[in-house]
Amino acid sequence: MDRQQGDKIRKQPDLMPVRETRDPWYPVWTERPSFDLSSGKYLKIWQGPQHPGITGNMALELTLEGDIVVDAKTHVGYLHRGFEKLMERRKYIQCFPIVCRICVPEPDYNEYLFAAAAEELAGIEIPEKARWLRALTLEMIRIASLVMGLGGQGGSFGLGTVGQWAIAHRDYILDLFEELSGHRIYHMYIIPGGVRGDLPDGFEDRTEAVLKKIEKLIYDLEKVLFDNAVIKSRSQGLGVIPASWVEPFGITGTNARGTGIANDVRKDTPYLIYDQLDFNVITGGRSDAYERSLLRKEEILMSIDLIRQIFKRMPKDGPVRVKLPNVLHWRIPPGETYVRAETGRGEMGYYMVSDGSGYPRRVHVRGASYTHAMSLLEHLAVGISIADVGGLAVSLQTCPPEIER
Repeated sequence: MDRQQGDKIRKQPDLMPVRETRDPWYPVWTERPSFDLSSGKYLKIWQGPQHPGITGNMALELTLEGDIVVDAKTHVGYLHRGFEKLMERRKYIQCFPIVCRICVPEPDYNEYLFAAAAEELAGIEIPEKARWLRALTLEMIRIASLVMGLGGQGGSFGLGTVGQWAIAHRDYILDLFEELSGHRIYHMYIIPGGVRGDLPDGFEDRTEAVLKKIEKLIYDLEKVLFDNAVIKSRSQGLGVIPASWVEPFGITGTNARGTGIANDVRKDTPYLIYDQLDFNVITGGRSDAYERSLLRKEEILMSIDLIRQIFKRMPKDGPVRVKLPNVLHWRIPPGETYVRAETGRGEMGYYMVSDGSGYPRRVHVRGASYTHAMSLLEHLAVGISIADVGGLAVSLQTCPPEIER
């Protein structure tokens, strides 16, 4: 099923009236309240940590009044962490096994940003075909991450079938990465100077077959997930993000676009070959958990279209990397830079400082998950039922190791 056929079949689900919610400004500009647990009126419980691969590597300390959350605190530290300081004690090429783990569902963005920062400091210009291949892998892993996120959204409301479908289709993408790089989870395909190798013979045809499977999945999700009355009643009106919060909270990605703000790094400051591709930023207006999933569904279809454009326009021949000095003795001239990209969760950036030695002087990672899970989630959780906390957390699409870096 191609995109045109999908457009004919798909329809936007009927939206239910937005349920009454608390004042969205409480308690953003107030101090965190205190609760007397000895009064018997309040109960403190912990939700997590678990390990479903989306938000389960962190814990929420919840204070309840009945089944309503009156206070929430995010706790991290349950996963591999300290990546930034580890990189200061490793040569540039030795950092790649580290950066991949900063967000497991989307490791390729970390590979690209680290490589791009090192290349900019070293004055390296990568070959044209390598730019296209990098964009191809970024859109592929974006689809895998967004598909898994939709599965997690369904599972958070008890619709386990959707989660099984999503993980199965994510594996189709991982099959392609295994063929491309030899690895399923941490690919290390993007390296300083370009990429490790060209595409295998027949890779475009096999990718197209996977894209058609995912388009069929989207068609099924529209009927099973987005047209589901229970999912609508539980997710519409949940976790509404006012547009006025976007700048002070540093909200990016779909969480920001759901408020109607069209920010997308691929459009705002194009990198790689995105200025040569035809696409529009997808925005919403209701900004609740339901619409955020709806937008991510549309962004999967947009990434499918971008991959097809890349295959059509990418040079057929040419080098895919430049020759580097001996990477174990590679010294990058002193300097500093900041590079960024649009991941499936929002803007991600790498700030890198070189002092001329063979080791990075400083690497700082700016991921979308920190603000979304550490501050935004804590505010949005207040006033909702404990039964909806999981659905709210997944709708913000956080990646805990990105917080603990």
